[in-house]
Amino acid sequence: MRLRVVARIQAKPDKIGEVRELLRSLVPPTRKEPGCITYELLENSNEPGDFTFVEEWASDSAFEAHAASDHIRAIGPKLNGLTSTLPDIRRYVLLA
Repeated sequence: MRLRVVARIQAKPDKIGEVRELLRSLVPPTRKEPGCITYELLENSNEPGDFTFVEEWASDSAFEAHAASDHIRAIGPKLNGLTSTLPDIRRYVLLA
């Protein structure tokens, strides 16, 4: 069963540009991962610095492999001190 993931990251006001570039760097390698169907990075047009990834994965295991990938594990320390909250990562299954 396919898995949908929505991950929200809120940058500190003075760190928006840095966070934007770090998050953008995740897109190309993630889109090449096995099981990645969709991986989009959005920024709220009314609230700069409010970033959201909208993702679709072929399976839970594909998402787990993504979460354990080198580029995802490396981003955490780089974002430390640049965000105002911890990432809010939510998993969904399609109902209708």
